[in-house]
Amino acid sequence: MELAKIVLRKIIHVDMDAFFASVAQLDCPELRGQAVAVGGSEARGVIAAASYEARKFGVKSAMASALAKKMCPDLIFVKPDFDRYKEISNQVRKIFYEYTDLVEPLSLDEAYLDVTVNKKGMQSATLIAEEIRKEILKRTGLYASAGVAPNKFVAKIASDINKPNGQKTITPEEVIPFLETLQIRKFYGVGKVTTQKMYQLGIFTGLDLKQKSLEFLEIHFKSAAKHYYEIVRGIHNSPVQASRTRKSVGTEHTYLENLTSEVFMIKKLEVLAKELEIRLLKNSVKGRTVTLKIKYSDFTQTTRSKTMGSYIHLATDIITVVKELLYQDTMKESVRLLGISLSNLNNEEPRTVKQYIQLQLEL
Repeated sequence: MELAKIVLRKIIHVDMDAFFASVAQLDCPELRGQAVAVGGSEARGVIAAASYEARKFGVKSAMASALAKKMCPDLIFVKPDFDRYKEISNQVRKIFYEYTDLVEPLSLDEAYLDVTVNKKGMQSATLIAEEIRKEILKRTGLYASAGVAPNKFVAKIASDINKPNGQKTITPEEVIPFLETLQIRKFYGVGKVTTQKMYQLGIFTGLDLKQKSLEFLEIHFKSAAKHYYEIVRGIHNSPVQASRTRKSVGTEHTYLENLTSEVFMIKKLEVLAKELEIRLLKNSVKGRTVTLKIKYSDFTQTTRSKTMGSYIHLATDIITVVKELLYQDTMKESVRLLGISLSNLNNEEPRTVKQYIQLQLEL
């Protein structure tokens, strides 16, 4: 196989540390040092974000509030304050635009920046990342972490290495050795099910993955094979997108075993609905059109949609519509993929972020 040409850029991935929870602790000093969960309640709902103090007990986003309370009895629940999140997010993005116009926000608290050519005329992306993090702390009182690398994929992984309040630079010369020694479970986009499948195939590190042929990966990972084959070789040429408007937010899973009845599908869809609620909260949007995506074992695909009279974002509301869509027709085959998305969003103000569906390939 002829490899694609590797495009080298200077990419920074900036990620605010425990953003929602950190804002709560910033605005309410009595919460500092406490285990805090944003969203849900003790009795119902799901966690949108957790402070680092809560994470020590295993509390994390998309977790049921009741389970989180069991894991951390002293957990303090606070309501989201999206006007405040937007206010701070706008302050942070203003800092980004002082360095480059090539900014791709992924959510209120996360963005890619291409600083290959930047407004400050600085040669070092590492120094730019350090300056940005200092400015964020100075202007907002919050900490951010950053990853610096020649492409978005590696920058995303790097930003998580020294969290919280840290950064990691992977130079072009370091990319391949870094990816070869990286645990496969830490590859961005490789979920728990895919990780387990790779383990079964003897793939534990990037080097193990690199030693597999494209043909081997195609047999075991289908359409994701080329992606895995290239990323472990440092090939990820996706540019920072600064001009697209998000039209929908969604999540989908491809399952290790095909689903053979609606009963099994409902259970999976309930999990997807909770994940979608978290993504909607994180992006501070609601939507009116719910779309259910079903891909069958014969690889045929169908989508069903319903537009509501008002905006929704809660998992309970989403799953109610999804169940209605599911039972519109009978199953024709067993199902290998399910997805839920929400469109007709209430993002009236122009947004400079791309449409995306968060993929978690469970093959």
